[in-house]
Amino acid sequence: MKILVINTGSSSIKYELFEMDDHRILAAGLAEKIGERSSLLTHTTIKADGKPTRKVEEGVFSDHQEGLNMIVDLLIDRKHGVIQDKSEITAVGHRVVHGGEAFQSPTVIDGKVMAAIRENIPLAPLHNPPNLTGIEVARSMFPDAPQVAVFDTAFHQTIPMKAFLYAIPFELYQKDRVRRYGFHGTSHSYVAERAAHYLARPLTEVNLITIHLGNGASMAAVKKGESIDTTMGMTPLAGLVMGTRSGDVDPALPFFLADHLGMSLKEIDTLLNKESGLKGMCGTNDMREVLEKKNAGDEQATIALEVYTYRIKKYIGAYYAALGSLDAIVFTAGIGENSPEIRELSCRGLNKLGIVINSESNRRADKGEREINTPESNVKILVIPTNEELRIAQETMKVLEEENREH
Repeated sequence: MKILVINTGSSSIKYELFEMDDHRILAAGLAEKIGERSSLLTHTTIKADGKPTRKVEEGVFSDHQEGLNMIVDLLIDRKHGVIQDKSEITAVGHRVVHGGEAFQSPTVIDGKVMAAIRENIPLAPLHNPPNLTGIEVARSMFPDAPQVAVFDTAFHQTIPMKAFLYAIPFELYQKDRVRRYGFHGTSHSYVAERAAHYLARPLTEVNLITIHLGNGASMAAVKKGESIDTTMGMTPLAGLVMGTRSGDVDPALPFFLADHLGMSLKEIDTLLNKESGLKGMCGTNDMREVLEKKNAGDEQATIALEVYTYRIKKYIGAYYAALGSLDAIVFTAGIGENSPEIRELSCRGLNKLGIVINSESNRRADKGEREINTPESNVKILVIPTNEELRIAQETMKVLEEENREH
């Protein structure tokens, strides 16, 4: 079974083609700058021997239809292709950012699902419209292949009301669905499952804190396999300090910016989402550059890292309390997997909670799933690479298998 996974942005299409018999990636790539004067498609084919071959196509993709046409052409290309015909693709799995309260699990896309995704555009105005575009284009390109939506918010739909409600008039939740939703659910779900496997215990028997640290960042408290709380809120702006997002701030800050600095709502939105976080504090949102600046004695970079890791540490304590007991902390995503310094600073001083990081094993340049705590640590500290695309492919296959059983 071959499943194509698509993640559509406003001017991009990220994709991976999986052979699900052995979870092998056949091809992957990124079409970017769609609709601009110059577009770019980077396509990587992975042959049976595991060796990748890379091809870069430059041109003009006026819309997502042209971008996906070029992707399919490369997938079936005689030299760079991995399939002979697009009919070999069994299904297409789509990352959809916001499912609201309508979806607690992946689902086959039909007219009702499309309408529900469209209804949730006010909750994710930057993400759901391109996600819809990707679905529409893929449905026209693969008319016989089932299309499956995998929602970023679905994993967090188990969060109880006491954790997702804001203390504002209840009618805003009832009528306008204002509440905490959470994101990065595909990643949190995947690494939670892998962590349970690493611990050799059923997922339903372990309590975890999963920490997804990329340019966007979030944490989740996972109790017996279910998310019970997460740092992001109604939008991805809340919670941890991120590359360009502020994370938690005083809710009255926008009023101050408007009243005293004369900023418009749009300017405030841009400030908090695109000009804050690490970038706002020290001039760059690339963690590697922040660490380089800090090691060179840059005071602002040093302060930015202290704020960044202090926020993580605060949420570890809060989620430990919410869970009642804790089996493991899991670091994942680009920064979580690759920055020993961030992991160490985030766990430093938590010995009394039974969380003791092993500096030596933490700093080894190992890859893959690994343990970085001391033998004395009551809580395992794990580094587990995330694989959101594989998770989407797995969820897509599961949905198809359930559909087949029902029929």
